[in-house]
Amino acid sequence: MTDDAVLDHGGLPDRWQRLWTPHRQPYLKGESRPAHDGPGEECPFCRAPAGSDEADLIVARGDLAYVVLNLYPYNSGHLLVCPYRHIPDYSDLDDAEVLEFGQLTQHAMRALRKATRAQGFNIGMNQGKVGGAGIAGHLHQHVVPRWGGDTNFLPVIGHTKTMPQILEETRDILAEAWSQTE
Repeated sequence: MTDDAVLDHGGLPDRWQRLWTPHRQPYLKGESRPAHDGPGEECPFCRAPAGSDEADLIVARGDLAYVVLNLYPYNSGHLLVCPYRHIPDYSDLDDAEVLEFGQLTQHAMRALRKATRAQGFNIGMNQGKVGGAGIAGHLHQHVVPRWGGDTNFLPVIGHTKTMPQILEETRDILAEAWSQTE
């Protein structure tokens, strides 16, 4: 038995192989989530636009909203569309923000198809903590590219996803594809 073997309740090795993903630990511990739902330095969606696109993984900027890579993606290329304004609910967007939010979502889909050959998408918002929002105070919409067969035994059995690129490389590829789909 190896030193890292996990024992079952009877004291025997459980025979599971493990793929460790320690980069997710800060998220699971809540370290990257704001302590409160208000705007400011603690909110990652308020903080990101003040930095550089490369450092903060911003793919594109509009006048009222922007598109950023998810730090804890479900799939490679998982994007978030965020308004600059710190608001918690989709119904809080004004008409101009709704229009740009939708246009950025459409553009994200075109860029992801060009850059990754995405075959489908999951698009949606979790509204409020009860609705599953990890950062409930700042509205954000998920744009998750999907491919035939992208669900395999790892996420189903092992609750783990493999990511073929680091986020910085993904951001560069998507930013280039974004400019080519304007």
